[in-house]
Amino acid sequence: MKTPIKNLVGMLLIACVGGFAGATLYKNTEKTTSIGTDAPDRRGIARFANLSNAPEATVDFTKAAEQSIHAVVHVKTYYPQSNNNYGIYDPFQDFFWGNGNRQQQEPQQPEASGSGVIISNDGYIVTNNHVVEKASKVEITLNDKRTYTASVIGTDPSTDLALIKIDEKELPYLSYGNSDILKVGEWVLAVGNPFNLTSTVTAGIVSAKARNINILNSKYPIEAFIQTDAAVNPGNSGGALVNTQGDLVGINAAIASNTGSYTGYSFAIPVSIVKKVVNDLLEFGEVQRGFIGITPEDIDTKLAAEKGIKQLKGVYVKGLTENGSAKEAGLAVGDIITRIGDAEVNSVPELQEQVSRYRPGNKVNVTVLRDGKETNMAVVLRNRNGSTDIVKKEANKIISLLGADFEKVGSEEEQKLGLNGGVKINKLATGKLRSAGIREGFIVTRIDHNEIHNTDDLMEALQNKHGAVLIEGFYPNGMSAYYAFGI
Repeated sequence: MKTPIKNLVGMLLIACVGGFAGATLYKNTEKTTSIGTDAPDRRGIARFANLSNAPEATVDFTKAAEQSIHAVVHVKTYYPQSNNNYGIYDPFQDFFWGNGNRQQQEPQQPEASGSGVIISNDGYIVTNNHVVEKASKVEITLNDKRTYTASVIGTDPSTDLALIKIDEKELPYLSYGNSDILKVGEWVLAVGNPFNLTSTVTAGIVSAKARNINILNSKYPIEAFIQTDAAVNPGNSGGALVNTQGDLVGINAAIASNTGSYTGYSFAIPVSIVKKVVNDLLEFGEVQRGFIGITPEDIDTKLAAEKGIKQLKGVYVKGLTENGSAKEAGLAVGDIITRIGDAEVNSVPELQEQVSRYRPGNKVNVTVLRDGKETNMAVVLRNRNGSTDIVKKEANKIISLLGADFEKVGSEEEQKLGLNGGVKINKLATGKLRSAGIREGFIVTRIDHNEIHNTDDLMEALQNKHGAVLIEGFYPNGMSAYYAFGI
């Protein structure tokens, strides 16, 4: 019986040691995990402390926001009143007294609102063309609640930009940044007045550059938007897109949405385009746009396979304008434009953005890929009328009135038709010429019996003209014609 007692004592000792070891292990484990308790998680704190040192957590938006909100204004626009008076229908009044005593509603002046950016201390403000277009009055409210009536200096529907001015000095303003060096993924702030909520700042990143969203309805749209995911809503139009230093890098212009409100995509006009438009409006009253004279096409795998293109880089030259800058410089259909100046271009919007920085008469170095070899060509840009002259405001009015695009007649057609110069109607829109029955391709050789050799002659003949106009000329098939209309 002694042996079983010894065994029992041994088993009890082993059980006690095991229980003590288990309790100790449980206690130590409880101290380290602390799930569901108020005890601190040392490992968790260490982990979050490391995250707080990550680069994105050190970005400080306060300086950029402080600089921006004082230079971004609230733009309120008013439009002519409607002459229609609409009665307010009251069913109880109609039941008791008939409809002859309906109350008349006073006509209300329509209004809209947007944003603008002060770019100089003497009151020049950039906004969108669509914010001020056709407005009878433009009212500006500063961040400190002072209110002014603004005058419109000039507009540019092709880029959806407008320059306006208020009569004030010593104003806070934003300095131009450099939109060319913006990188995808870089932080930016959108500052504006969405839904009349003044001085609103939102943050996001640059999602893409040189976006074309086909939103501008002008004849020569230039779309090379900066796409961001900073929240932009109705009322933000014309507001500032700034970098983390508070420099202006874009003017907010549009959102992509099925609802009319922000759904994750917003678009801004690069400040590189803004600077050019503002300078032209200040100097000439009109934007001076140089045209390279090509029909461009983006290169994709389908086009590359069709044309035997080895690399999906550059912009394909699909067509050339007769007597245009590119054709005169030696470019040919099938060339691939890879650079404008020192800037690479890999899409049509990028090409448009680079060319839009130049004026008619500027010589631009264009790098093209032809038969696998790169060639540099000096292209002298022309205006939309086919000359290298600066376009005057009066000339734009005449073109708009006539509703046509002109170009100098080509040498081949001159010889074929026996002409000594002339101006060819390249495109027709709504205007005096179409109403008179003139068709595209008509070559104007005389106006009121005066010979027309080029577009300058045409503009001079119609400048300050009032009354009847007689236009004579030929169609490309040799048929002569004349038309009369009044202006």
